[in-house]
Formats: sequence, C-alpha cells, structure tokens
Amino acid sequence: MRDDVAMTRHLLVLADSLAFHGPVDTQVPTHPDLYPNVCARALGVDVEVDLVARFGWTARDAWWALTRDPMAFGVYVHRADYLVLGVGGMDHLPAAVPTWLRDSIPYVRPGAVRRWVRRTYRLAAPKVIVASGGRMRQLPQQGTDRYLTRIVTAVRHYRPDIPIALVGPSAHAAPTYPSHRHHQRAISAGRRWARANGVEFVDVDDWVLPALAAGTGNPDGLHWAWSVHLAVGSALAAALTRPR
Repeated sequence: MRDDVAMTRHLLVLADSLAFHGPVDTQVPTHPDLYPNVCARALGVDVEVDLVARFGWTARDAWWALTRDPMAFGVYVHRADYLVLGVGGMDHLPAAVPTWLRDSIPYVRPGAVRRWVRRTYRLAAPKVIVASGGRMRQLPQQGTDRYLTRIVTAVRHYRPDIPIALVGPSAHAAPTYPSHRHHQRAISAGRRWARANGVEFVDVDDWVLPALAAGTGNPDGLHWAWSVHLAVGSALAAALTRPR
C-alpha cells in the first residue's frame, strides 16, 4: 500500500446520474445510501470515494472527463485503489436524434429559440423513438466498448493491478425512452467486454426489475430505489474483492 496520509484508500467511480440520484431527487455525492458510498463502506472504513459523474453520461463522456478534468487525470487516477465503471447504461437507451444533435441544444441562441427547441424536442422525442422502433442507440455498442477499453487501458497504465468492476445496463420504465430494444443485447455485450478485459461485471436487473414493478424507484422510471443502491453497492464491493 502507498504511504498516504492516514493510509486512506480510494474508490474511483466514473458514472452517470445513477451514482448521485435517488428515488426522489438528486442527492449530494456524500449521501450514505448512494451506491458508490455503500460500496466504499463495504470495502473498508478507510475507503473514500472519488466520484466523476454527470447526468446522461455515456462511456464516451466518461473518457473525455478522465482525460480533460485535471483532478481526474492528475489526482484521482494516480491514487485509485479500485475503479467502478458506472457508465455504459445510458449508451443503450434509444435515441430520437444523434446524440451530438441533442447535446447541441444548450448552444442554440437566442434563449427564446433555445427554449422552444428544447420543449419541441422533449415532446417529439418519445414519438420519434416509437415510430423508429428505437433502432438508434445513444451510443453504438462498438463505441461503448471502445471508450470503456480506453478508460481501462489508461487507468491500468498508472495502476496496473487495480480491481475494476462494470455496472451493467439498467432496465427502465421511462416514458421518455419508450423502447427496450437494445437492453438484453447490451447486457450480453457488457459481459463479453468485461471478460475480454479482465473486468468484473455486475448485472443490476435482479434488483432493478422488482423495484420497477413495485414502484419504489424514481417516478422518472430511470433512477433507482434505495434498496437497489444498497444491493448494487454491496455487489460491487464483492466483485472488486473477488480473488483474481
């Protein structure tokens, strides 16, 4: 172990909003019931979380954050003892338009036009997804695999023996994404990628699906119940400490 102050160990979590959103609303990242903090406690009292996350992040966004955020590449990677990849789930959700086009809406000017475009997109997107059969993903699977591989390769360059776990794509019941076309294929692809890259895979649907059926998750149909956070965090800790 490195000669750190108080011998603190660090869990680096690259994630989407599932890492900081509960069944009611967004939470501060230190909320004890969020899955990264559940995982850290299960790993040991000396483990602290370094969270790099944002709403809607795909594996591509996580790669950009890892390589462009000076805290991420200059501090977090170098002191990481464990890595959780909480991205890739957003990637498989259906898209109404290419992601680059949706992400350009905040740049539309003037403000009145931007608000009209955003409102029109939100109303039209579910209808477009239904009409298209949900064929388009937020990020193609080959893109997800490529960016996850880049992340793992970069982190292992500095931390060669770091245990890594990937959070599997989560089921949803979101009216904003009215298609589940890619879900099972994304789970299978995640398992294959994890095996090929020496990464542990945690399938979350055994906990997410019952919570969706019980209505204990967020009304948006995307974000998890606290019971799911607890189960996923505990499963991640077990995966990260599994003998290799």
